[in-house]
Amino acid sequence: MTNQNDDTNAKADNKPEKKHYEIMIDRTPYKVVQECMTGREILELAGKIPAERFQLNVRYKGGKVAKVGYDETICFSNPGIEKFMTLPLDQTEGGK
Repeated sequence: MTNQNDDTNAKADNKPEKKHYEIMIDRTPYKVVQECMTGREILELAGKIPAERFQLNVRYKGGKVAKVGYDETICFSNPGIEKFMTLPLDQTEGGK
């Protein structure tokens, strides 16, 4: 015979897990709990600081790539948004 209080206590101990989103930035996986982040926040998450030295692109399912502005909000709950690529902006031409 099982004790009904044991079942209740077991349920109370199992706190619901926070929803998280899995994204890839430059082929590195990240788990985030925010549903939406700005381009700047995504760059900072990837350690690209200061963010203004980098460009952020999102790759949609199907291969389409689009630039993400620093203050542009990206919501991970939208289907197909999960892969991001960064590009350094301080590249110089020539070797000197």
